[in-house]
Amino acid sequence: MVTNTSGKKKTAIARATVREGAGRVRINAQPIELIEPEMARLKMLEPFRIASHLRDDYDVDVSVSGGGIAGQADAVRTAIARGIVEHTGDTEVRDAYMEYDRSLLVNDVRQRESKKWGGPGARARYQKSYR
Repeated sequence: MVTNTSGKKKTAIARATVREGAGRVRINAQPIELIEPEMARLKMLEPFRIASHLRDDYDVDVSVSGGGIAGQADAVRTAIARGIVEHTGDTEVRDAYMEYDRSLLVNDVRQRESKKWGGPGARARYQKSYR
């Protein structure tokens, strides 16, 4: 049985495929052990750290695009966690994920607000001086 799930963070979108296997995790067809920087790799592996007994039972293939390193890492961890929960149907694992961090199972849909005229950013305005 194969389960397809997705995760989003900012503009990054990750699509994960979970199937029975030997514990291989691949990100864009590359083994997760080769992912740099290390902080991103550790973030991507959080779902397996919480449910460590599931690591060797499933193969996970993830394709991720858009965004930066941090956004992609968050999108990947959401996609993996959702895939594991959906594939196993285990409510204890789902509850453990929700207790640890809600964003493991829920997409973070916040986006950057676009810059407007009259200032250097979205809300800040240029200063004016009369003297």
